[in-house]
Amino acid sequence: MLAKAEAKYVRVSARKVRLVLDLVKGRTVEEAVSILENVNKRAGQPVRKVIDSAFANLNFNKQEKFVAKDVVISNIRAEGGPYLMRYRAATMGRATPVRHRTAHILVELDKAPKTAKKAESK
Repeated sequence: MLAKAEAKYVRVSARKVRLVLDLVKGRTVEEAVSILENVNKRAGQPVRKVIDSAFANLNFNKQEKFVAKDVVISNIRAEGGPYLMRYRAATMGRATPVRHRTAHILVELDKAPKTAKKAESK
């Protein structure tokens, strides 16, 4: 792991965030950002922000400068956060609970493995 970033208390359920995370898991930062720009999910924006933050942390904390196509997302996950409990009026004077779910998003970046080019035999 070279760098990591975390977003806490994001107002999207962790289950919905995981749908977006499956699209970018194991890809380079450049590919992941281009996918997240075009995904039609509300969780796409906070996930992109966390990936950008982790990449900025990588370039700030390390001595060498990295390019987005040379860095891969090694670990990305979403965990459930606390509920925001609210109440809604129900019939016969009752109140029913409404749980607004939150998520914690964690991203870890690593160097892309070098792919050895095979020598062409003639």
